[in-house]
Amino acid sequence: MKQGLSLRVSQHLALTPQLQQSIRLLQLSTLELSQEVEQMLDENPFLEQSMDEAPGEDFGLAQADTPVREEDRDTEAALSSGLDYATEAPAENRNESESPLTGQADEHDWGGDGTHDVAPDDGEWGGDALPRNGATQGEDGEADATELARSQESLTSFLHRQALSLRLSEEDTAALRFLIESLNEDGYLEDSLEELAAGFAGDDPEAQEELVHRFTVALRLLQSLEPPGVGARNLGECLALQIRALSEDAVPAPLRRTALRMCRQSMDLLARRDLRRLANLCGDNEAGIKAALTLITRLEPKPGRKFVDVERNVIVPDVIVVKSGRGANVRFRAQLNADVMPRLRVHDIYANALKQHRGGGREASDTAALQQRLQEARWFIKNIQQRFDTILRVSNAIVERQKNFFTHGALAMRPLVLREIADELGLHESTISRVTTAKYMSTPFGTFELKYFFGSSLGTETGGNASSTAVRALIKQFVTAEDTKKPLSDSQLSDMLKEQGIECARRTVAKYREALRIAPTNLRKAL
Repeated sequence: MKQGLSLRVSQHLALTPQLQQSIRLLQLSTLELSQEVEQMLDENPFLEQSMDEAPGEDFGLAQADTPVREEDRDTEAALSSGLDYATEAPAENRNESESPLTGQADEHDWGGDGTHDVAPDDGEWGGDALPRNGATQGEDGEADATELARSQESLTSFLHRQALSLRLSEEDTAALRFLIESLNEDGYLEDSLEELAAGFAGDDPEAQEELVHRFTVALRLLQSLEPPGVGARNLGECLALQIRALSEDAVPAPLRRTALRMCRQSMDLLARRDLRRLANLCGDNEAGIKAALTLITRLEPKPGRKFVDVERNVIVPDVIVVKSGRGANVRFRAQLNADVMPRLRVHDIYANALKQHRGGGREASDTAALQQRLQEARWFIKNIQQRFDTILRVSNAIVERQKNFFTHGALAMRPLVLREIADELGLHESTISRVTTAKYMSTPFGTFELKYFFGSSLGTETGGNASSTAVRALIKQFVTAEDTKKPLSDSQLSDMLKEQGIECARRTVAKYREALRIAPTNLRKAL
């Protein structure tokens, strides 16, 4: 074997810590970014939060339409080719991803017949429940969700306040308070009384029996409090408690008895509206079962729903679409939401002190470590700015492509895939996917995730394309306007789409219907 020396030239991408941090920050949601900023502020002494008003568009608007530098294109391409940190499906498949219905009626999350979207204040449920507290309203007259959350009373405090009016012994008071604290946010008691007693008494059978007796008495007291149905251990018991709470003048005795018998049956039969089977089990005719089922649908399956902290469900948009001009000159443009932009800066005093400090020996190593922390603070601020700049550029590109949506709504949505935005901005599809995940845009028609504006295309008779998002909106419109006595089947919906010039198979209609959480025909049929 002969030895020798040779030279070889090769190129490879070094994924620096700064680049890794930039990729990670890009895919974080607003909440996750806030947590990351708080953690960095705790760990890095050179980073501080600025109290000044942030110049919201210092980075972004001026550079929104700036061509991407060649070196940035190379970096993006190299990153996405072999060093992609996020597991992602192909763009076309991602845009078609849906969350199918399970088809099973969850015991604590029964949504009725599917003809309406079930919301925390849905009128179809809870018609006999207590009204909400007065919601605070902003200057424009609309209720502010955050202020509503702060003004609302929690379920536990509401029950504790009612318990104060009861004259009970110390033991019964303690048992009642313990059961109240054991309720979940929907007002259900998930653990059995025996399990709760075993947690206190341990292996002592006599003490367990005494505690079970105390808890049984306390449970009856709890179930007598408002709202009706609180303290139930399952959905059937919850509905039965609410039926018993209704006045005899409002509900005739035969109807009450039939409804109570139905509550003792499997909830799956009620969800499927199996009238014939329910009639056999309850010993009544189908007319009586229909009347009882109508009564049950007026009840609240989650008594604690009105007390849920709505602040947790508030979506803060990353981008706000602003309208300017009128008539034919109307224009829409995206701007960053200043409320979600962290105001960070390098601590000047510490940075200047480090710059003026010179030392040798051991002090030199300490100084080098502090210099590294200072550099990390500068990198973090730069990467935060780059994150919002990328979000703004992608958002403006989406607004430009989907401008008809901002005027006419979802029916005017056009087909759009990630590759189109990526090619326009000189970025990779994986970067666009990171930007559009868990980032939200406030529009005249509501707040949507950026991924909402992407959808595959369906062929039309004229040779054009229709967006799958627009087709779903059209299906929802058809179902909303249908005759509830004769609801539309998937085949009929497919035929109606063909009349509109859209080629959509029955199976595709079924998939879109399930994605919209619209129940099948038999569950939408009026009783």
